[in-house]
Amino acid sequence: MTSTNGRPVILQVLPALVTGGVERGTVEITQAASAGRYRAIVSSAGGPLVRAVERAGGRHFTLPLDRNDPLSIWRNAARLEALIRQEHVDIVHARSRAPAWSAWLACRRTGARFVTTYHGAYREDLPLKRHYNAVMARGETVIAASRFIAELIVRRHNIPPTRIRVIPRGVDPVVFDPTAVTSERIARLADDWRLPDGVATVTLPGRLTAWKGQSVLLEALARVRNRNACCVLVGSDQGRHHYTARLVRQAEQLGIADRVRLAGECHDMPAALMLSEVVVHASTRAEAFGRVVIEAQAMGRAVIAADLGGPVETVEHEVSGWRVPPGDAIALKAAIDHALALTPEERAALGQRAREAVLRSYTVRNMQEKTLGVYEELLRRGASTSGFNNPPMR
Repeated sequence: MTSTNGRPVILQVLPALVTGGVERGTVEITQAASAGRYRAIVSSAGGPLVRAVERAGGRHFTLPLDRNDPLSIWRNAARLEALIRQEHVDIVHARSRAPAWSAWLACRRTGARFVTTYHGAYREDLPLKRHYNAVMARGETVIAASRFIAELIVRRHNIPPTRIRVIPRGVDPVVFDPTAVTSERIARLADDWRLPDGVATVTLPGRLTAWKGQSVLLEALARVRNRNACCVLVGSDQGRHHYTARLVRQAEQLGIADRVRLAGECHDMPAALMLSEVVVHASTRAEAFGRVVIEAQAMGRAVIAADLGGPVETVEHEVSGWRVPPGDAIALKAAIDHALALTPEERAALGQRAREAVLRSYTVRNMQEKTLGVYEELLRRGASTSGFNNPPMR
């Protein structure tokens, strides 16, 4: 299938455009594709970031791709088939499992190329979960967010490594630039979060859910040598109010309630990171990548990360930050003590090394260029074959 106006058409599919790394990546690729030789379209159930897709030069088509029951997946396949034919789509890029199943079926029917991004270390704790997850390994090319994910794909789904491209997520070094954040922005956040002047601030960005490790950080904070240090948990509980209440009770029981702030969503993360002496990633489950880690490094912050998943690749221990065993509050406490004991000159040198590492390998532009390279590779192969897109069911 070929675009009628000579510009290859890229269709990205995902459940919705609300918030998160998948959604941000979709907007970033829309921008790069539209600025290049492609026509970029996106289909999802909609959300606040639809306008961002349109500003990036893309067009959005609303379909109920947030539904994951078998009947909806089947119906969405027909809807996507019609959209592919209507818009002369050349490549479908699936970013989540339910839309990927629909897109895979639609590509088989139309001959459009099929590429996936394997965004997460999907759990397999329920019957048939591996089969459900396996669609993300059915792309003619499978994009992995890290080497950790690439190895997981090969191990779980038995596909050849030659079909996998490791393309890490990236940050915009203009937005995440420590020299671009004014003192007024930092002061505004400090006032909003009721942080006393001059206190050391330890920040954990991430939605409030147990596996992100907020509880581990509270245990560590109760033990750190600096008894004035404050902890800021940045992120929404997304309706999990019982977990927020549990964190409040834990802080009270540990005697640190006056040093803990639950900040909710933050719309100025560069300033939030600049406000922090230490940024913590404390996840107890392996993350595919860990974008907040490289955002903090881009801002020249001292970063402590759990030693599993994607951050193993982005945090060089004792060079650009520290890694500690996941779930180990004692080890996290020791790392925080060490980071807070650094002189300003030592902290600045570590931050500079971290930012340089991000600029070398983890920018949005690098991610965009490598993804467009995947599209070019697929287009050079010619028409898709149903046999390739239809590997044995596992």
